Amino acid sequence: MLTKIMMLGLQRVTLQQGLAFGLVGLTIGAFIWGRFRYDLVAVVALVAGLAIGIIPAEAAFDGFKNDVTVIIACALIVSAAFARSGVIELAMRRVMPLLKTERSQVPVLTGAVTLLSMATKNVGALAIMMPVALQVARQTKSSPSRLLMPMAFGAMAGGMVTLVGTAPNIIVAEVRQGIVGEPFAMFDYAPVGLALTLIALAFLAFGYRLLPRDRQGATSMSAALAANAYATEVRAPEGWAPGSMTVSALAALGDDEVKIMALIRSGKRRLSPRGNVVVKAGDALLIEGEQQALEGFVSRAQMNLIRDDRPVPIATASEEIAIVEAVIGRNSPLQGQSVRSSDLYGQHGINLLGVSRSGFQLTQHLRTAKLAPGDIILLQGAEQALPVALRALDLLPLAERQVQLGSVRRRFMPAVVLACAMTLVGLGLVPVAVAFFGAAVVIVALGGLKMREAYAALDGPLLVLIAALIPVSDAIQSTGGSDLIAGLLRHVFTGLPGVVAITGVMLASMAVTPFLNNAATVLIVAPIGATLAKQLGYNPDPFLMAVAVGAACDFLTPIGHQCNTLVMGPGGYKFSDYPRLGAPLSALVLVTGPSLILLFWPL
Repeated sequence: MLTKIMMLGLQRVTLQQGLAFGLVGLTIGAFIWGRFRYDLVAVVALVAGLAIGIIPAEAAFDGFKNDVTVIIACALIVSAAFARSGVIELAMRRVMPLLKTERSQVPVLTGAVTLLSMATKNVGALAIMMPVALQVARQTKSSPSRLLMPMAFGAMAGGMVTLVGTAPNIIVAEVRQGIVGEPFAMFDYAPVGLALTLIALAFLAFGYRLLPRDRQGATSMSAALAANAYATEVRAPEGWAPGSMTVSALAALGDDEVKIMALIRSGKRRLSPRGNVVVKAGDALLIEGEQQALEGFVSRAQMNLIRDDRPVPIATASEEIAIVEAVIGRNSPLQGQSVRSSDLYGQHGINLLGVSRSGFQLTQHLRTAKLAPGDIILLQGAEQALPVALRALDLLPLAERQVQLGSVRRRFMPAVVLACAMTLVGLGLVPVAVAFFGAAVVIVALGGLKMREAYAALDGPLLVLIAALIPVSDAIQSTGGSDLIAGLLRHVFTGLPGVVAITGVMLASMAVTPFLNNAATVLIVAPIGATLAKQLGYNPDPFLMAVAVGAACDFLTPIGHQCNTLVMGPGGYKFSDYPRLGAPLSALVLVTGPSLILLFWPL
């Protein structure tokens, strides 16, 4: 029977449909082969579609101006602003001391990233929470491999709840717009998404035991550089909010990762002050720690870096202030000089924020410390001035990474802006793309991110992949290919209960997405699912929901979804580790998902 249906379908294929199917088949094959980058494969497919005439020239760049591309780009910027603000670390600060064992760490951290992924893009939510999880694992000697994969799966599950949580939801909404004239709204996914998310969280709370605990995570270049312990000076400003605090209380704000080396008051220095010594407004502290720990300490203690209060001269309004790490070279004129005698600010317009010296602790004023070859220094200056100063001073810049010490935080601003945007969308006052574009612009304009950081937050390969594949997937529909495939599937599902057809569509989406990018899966499968619903005489909404759920639940491989790829290195995972936890979770979604969809979206 099935063979007869396939032969009948082949007889009906037109030349244009054959070319469209061939192009999509070759694209999928290239994705699975993995020899070339996804974005390169997508743009080659776009050019090939233009060359063989199945994509009109006027539609070639529709993907780049599509709302899907805009929403995903803006969601990435908003997520980066969340990470930069530190509001998540602040919210988790009271909870983290209670997370002593994996039994409490997994549900709390997974729950936190799941909630966050409902408001921002899921991969951004995971990127925000990963440093918190790694810090918890380091402090409690837990295995990161037991924490990170459940968090990645939780982020993907939470992304199903809102329109902007994951790319498949945004694309499915766009497909619905083309079919019924109206996209899915921001919270249309919530009933099904919340139910499936709760099921996933309940499973992950104990299912993490299926994962090995002996995996060793890879150390990135950024993490290796982070091991540098910097010495810097901070001052309790006049009108200091706490008024006074003991050294012990201040040290607690550094989570035992920041050492208070000296207290300086009225020009007098007290080395290694006792814990009961009271710090008052106007006092200066010499502190030492990794730059991320120092940045958190300065923010929580509400102190000021002593050497970043002088304005950095900039040449143009478009220029920004940058912070870089550099090593003092053998022939540098800085060797043997102190910060005060070298006059970095007067000569080059840059501020020295910290010094790192291997095997030696600085206990004197930073401005009087003698610099030596091999010292790593933290410099703040204008983007154009820093390269000139580095060359003139024989300073070797370290590998580029995000350095936040000495930069300004906007703690609650990104959360407030995002809440306003989501409220406007929820009330139907503003389209989703406009709301998130406005949120991204406002966040950058108010200093939540610098323009350079906003550009860095954009996932270029993902955006190009989606924008290039939109015209390719449209070719399947415009040539009648979707109708043809749906007609073949109609013969398979005719006479069977509707829930079977929903399950089949969800299974197809779930089976393809581990080997493709989930956005590519939706672009190909969603039009076919909607056409199948139409030919069976059903409402297309439950079929589109099934496609969205199947594409979002990519729990089987490290390559299908960015969340899985993001945790692979830090968690030390092997390819075979993903199905150990992902296969039973996928089966759970497949068993419960279709019934839940039909409960809220009847046929």
